[in-house]
Amino acid sequence: MSNKLEKLKKLLAELFQFDNADLDFGIYRIMNYKRDEIQAFLHEELLPQVGEAFAQYEPADKAQIQKALDTLIENLKAAQVDPEQSPKVQELRKKLAEEAVDIVALENEVYSHLFSFFRRYYSEGDFISLRRYKEGVYAIPYEGEEVKLYWANHDQYYIKSSEYLRDYSFLLSDGRKVHFKLVSGDSEKDNTKAAPGQERRFILLEDNPVEEKDGELFLHFEFQPAPDKRKQKDLNDRAVKTVLEAPGIAKNWHGLGAKAPTPANPSRSLLEKHLTQYAARNTFDYFIHKDLGGFLRRELDFYIKNEVMHLDDIENETAPRVEQYLSKIKVIRAIAHKIIAFVTQIEEFQKKLWLKKKFVVETNYCITLDRVPEALYPEIAANDAQRVEWVNLFAIDKIKGDLLTPKYAKPLSVKFLKANDKLVLDTRFFGEDFKTRLIASIENLDERCDGLLIRSDNFQALKFMNSTYRNKVKCAYIDPPYNTSGSEIMYKNDYKHSSWIGLLWCRMVSSLVPVQKR
Repeated sequence: MSNKLEKLKKLLAELFQFDNADLDFGIYRIMNYKRDEIQAFLHEELLPQVGEAFAQYEPADKAQIQKALDTLIENLKAAQVDPEQSPKVQELRKKLAEEAVDIVALENEVYSHLFSFFRRYYSEGDFISLRRYKEGVYAIPYEGEEVKLYWANHDQYYIKSSEYLRDYSFLLSDGRKVHFKLVSGDSEKDNTKAAPGQERRFILLEDNPVEEKDGELFLHFEFQPAPDKRKQKDLNDRAVKTVLEAPGIAKNWHGLGAKAPTPANPSRSLLEKHLTQYAARNTFDYFIHKDLGGFLRRELDFYIKNEVMHLDDIENETAPRVEQYLSKIKVIRAIAHKIIAFVTQIEEFQKKLWLKKKFVVETNYCITLDRVPEALYPEIAANDAQRVEWVNLFAIDKIKGDLLTPKYAKPLSVKFLKANDKLVLDTRFFGEDFKTRLIASIENLDERCDGLLIRSDNFQALKFMNSTYRNKVKCAYIDPPYNTSGSEIMYKNDYKHSSWIGLLWCRMVSSLVPVQKR
């Protein structure tokens, strides 16, 4: 099997997320069902499909004609006949020069172009437009607009909104599983930036770092501020060394030390590769393409026209050569479209999950007591959690009382609540039955609510509110990250360039205020 085909298969395995296909959540659960179908395509269908496409040229295969020519020349020499005087020799040589096709070379060209195309547009889990018109020239899609605003991720949703703290698994070549297990860890809340020197890192546990259980290997990590302010790479190197030197690993789990080289790190091990991916997922930006199939098909046409089709070659070639040339283009398109169809299914499913309106996990109301039926006052007075909040927020324990006003006492009295009916009741301290009875007692609830607070990713919250508040909001005041690490604000602020624009644009077009096109 050619090296070019192997390179293409490795790239496609990455595109189809095979490194994570044994995980059991979200998109990976769906991918498990499609894994067999994709494996069959990569290992059973891809090579035959390319071979079948060029089967029509098999009789004119260069290797076969050359073999026939060599055999004829040997036979003529053995018969003491000058091969150069043989019309058959001349015929085969002419056929070899004008009509013969090097099938193996043609197939390798197809594999090479497929690899180049998908490698060009795929990077670290996302497809990004990189239209190289020629060396040093970058082309962008243009439809005659007077002003064209463009950035690398313009046709993608920016989806990362918090740390990505999940366990991670991968398969060794012998089919056994290795798990990175997060034993403990947390992240900064509400997008708050970590204090200098307190940045969290993935750290291999000192005690019991490696555990073998039921034929699977578990590596235990914590996500905590690093001791001595160590960088993640240093911690990764230390973890790899600790694991590979652990008792029994070299003998029973030698696949961890198998080479997985890169040009920059030719000695990289498989364990180091996956540990780097595991740790980096906490800092990567994540995108979902809005129309991956359409994007890749358009870019494939652009690639073929600029990288595969060379009009000068067609003009100067014979008709059989032109036919071979066009057949190569048809094969590239046919195979590429099938690959595009596969990856589009994955991306479209992720897009549906992202755009699907999220469930409201919990709803609570803050209502002043003067709007609450007095029949509920005894339950409110008996609720100690509500009393504690009023003490903390409004210092009701300082109310001494007088002839007209009852004083503070534990438990609260109904008279005390009536005398202080501007206290704000928070339904989170009460059960669902109480909340239902309270809400049912208020007519036209939506009209009487004069404030709404939603705790959510801002993209999802805006999408959720759109049906009710679209065109009813005149101005949206936002406080985004400012695309610079220089400002000393307390929130994470290291979004860069295209990620930053993508984040803002997705939220703007989903906002309650229509974006005006100018």
